[in-house]
Amino acid sequence: MKKILSILALFATIYNCSSCSNNLEIADISSPSGNVKVELILTKNGTAAYRMLFEGKPIIETSTLGFDFKNAPSLSGNLRVISIDTTHFNETWEMPWGDQRYVNNHYKELKVKLQERNQPNREFFIVFRAFDEGIGFRYEFPEQENMKMVTISNENTQFKLTGDHLCWWTPGDWDIYEYLYKTTKISKIDAKQKRKQDLAQTYIPENAVNTPFTMKTQDGIYLSIHEAAVTNYAGMTLKVDTSNYTLQSLLVGTKSGIKVVTQPPFVTPWRTIIVGKKAGDLIESKLMLNLNEPNKLGDVSWFKPMKYVGIWWEMHLDKSTWAMKGGKHGATTENAKKYIDFAAANNIGGLLVEGWNTGWEHWIGFEDREGIFDFVTPYPDYNLAEVVRYAKQKGISIIMHHETSAAPRTYEKQLDTAYALMQKLNIHNVKTGYVGRIIPDSLYHQGQWMVNHYRKVIETAAKYHIAVDAHEPFKGTGEWRTYPNVISREDFRGQEFNAWSVDGGNPPEHLTILPFTAGLAGPMDYTPGIFNIKLKPYKKDNQVNTTLVHQLALYVVIYSPIQMVADLPENYEGNPAFQFIRDVGVDWDQSKVLNGEIGDYLTIARKERGTDKWFVGAVTDENARTITFKLDFLDPNKNYKATLYLDGDDADWDKNPTSYKIIKQDVNSTCELTLKLAPGGGAAISIIPN
Repeated sequence: MKKILSILALFATIYNCSSCSNNLEIADISSPSGNVKVELILTKNGTAAYRMLFEGKPIIETSTLGFDFKNAPSLSGNLRVISIDTTHFNETWEMPWGDQRYVNNHYKELKVKLQERNQPNREFFIVFRAFDEGIGFRYEFPEQENMKMVTISNENTQFKLTGDHLCWWTPGDWDIYEYLYKTTKISKIDAKQKRKQDLAQTYIPENAVNTPFTMKTQDGIYLSIHEAAVTNYAGMTLKVDTSNYTLQSLLVGTKSGIKVVTQPPFVTPWRTIIVGKKAGDLIESKLMLNLNEPNKLGDVSWFKPMKYVGIWWEMHLDKSTWAMKGGKHGATTENAKKYIDFAAANNIGGLLVEGWNTGWEHWIGFEDREGIFDFVTPYPDYNLAEVVRYAKQKGISIIMHHETSAAPRTYEKQLDTAYALMQKLNIHNVKTGYVGRIIPDSLYHQGQWMVNHYRKVIETAAKYHIAVDAHEPFKGTGEWRTYPNVISREDFRGQEFNAWSVDGGNPPEHLTILPFTAGLAGPMDYTPGIFNIKLKPYKKDNQVNTTLVHQLALYVVIYSPIQMVADLPENYEGNPAFQFIRDVGVDWDQSKVLNGEIGDYLTIARKERGTDKWFVGAVTDENARTITFKLDFLDPNKNYKATLYLDGDDADWDKNPTSYKIIKQDVNSTCELTLKLAPGGGAAISIIPN
């Protein structure tokens, strides 16, 4: 891995700021280009605060910082400065897999040490890193005699906005992320309003939103607040003051009110603010990854990015079941071999099998879910060893499935046993699940205990050369840079809601919002590729609310190093549009956002790693639209053959969703394409050198 390092220790300074309402500006730092600036301030009572500017204008007004502790004084006012240091850092690092190969990590850092003037005279650092696309900041607590075991009851980090921004939000639920996004002004956020939702568990204690939380200012500036490198800490939601447009960190706690228990030395997660002049700037930012530590695992070539099929969608359609009882068991040896044959014939690398292990009769609706799964014992009609042998013969990788039923202690007891079995069978991928309320009852999915559980799973899996795709997880915070066996997540509302949701499924705009919101947290296992849009004959009251071509486009628009070919194999057979799924890549050398507006439309182009092939995906909401973009990302010295999969002239997500046409034409870097997208439609293009 190449690295270009430039680290310069600079200077320390303190000066007054006449425009800060008698506040004292301690120091500031600007990004390498100077377009992003952050100021550290002490208020009149000695409280630490910060202010962020973008292109010379405030994007975050003066916002205070601090903590409340259990059995200890709050850490807020009466602070003094001990030291100030600045650093300049520049490197380029290579991703072992990803949406691009090389990442530039270029920032300037401001590190200020503060101390209480009164007893107990605790000390801590506030560290800011200014990138050209935003900032990250965190608290660092050194080891000290007057601060031993720490119980945090509140982290009081503010984000004071400059106005009543347009925003895209889901409730700050401590247990689940599977909500449709609302589009409102900040002043209209009402996270506790009743919703018609079919969710396995939910807990919303305050009028708060989850992160990534994305906004657009009246000046047309886009920003998104999130967190990076969450380790041994609680997840953060954002409590909303709708009257003065201020957000404040609200950590996920336990039912006893405890948020974090730790001891110095420790650091908090980075609080992040990505900012851009275009909506696509948010997607292209690598700030989240750059705030995480470098790869700790070394060579992870045992993980191969791939497309995969699965015994999964048929269960959501009620064609088959996870449980063996009832006579419709999906995970049989015979059925698995049918999927393996289909994958091998169609350039698809993997097979996910759900419902293979005993215990599914008792996983939902039972309060005592401890010990129902053992993760090594298959049902009698599923010969695990034979399926693995047959898959290997056909060149197909098996993806193991571990549904914990939200009983993580049961899973932890069996991690080594379960992963040792996978290692013995040469299986390198596992999909985990955590449906239901966490056992024990005092915990929530996004709290500190579960954050540590998810990390334990990742680290244990790495020892056995296993990559983890987590469903019902803790949201991504960029740790896939540090642990590149973290390959994907379902920290959003996925495709399965189209098959069984009580509220009509995911609307056409859903996939024009996710990449700008939940997608900023990392790779997304959305499970695209449904061709039987009306779900006949299985679900007469449900459907997928997109066109077929929109489903094709998702293989480019939604990023994940594993992409499911989710529909039943028989729905692909004989359909010429399936060729795009056969061809499309999953591991990328470059990615470029060509256009987009949040909740309206999005077009992304990606160059496949190791080839000169490009793929383009475009999606729109419920509105038909015409988009135009240049192909100037292509090599100027090459000619290409483009295959365009387009909505038919009469296509419509509801009235005629499977209408499409295929056009082939010669293109080069001087070409410009104008495409018509149907309501709820899209476009998918493969561009291959002649």
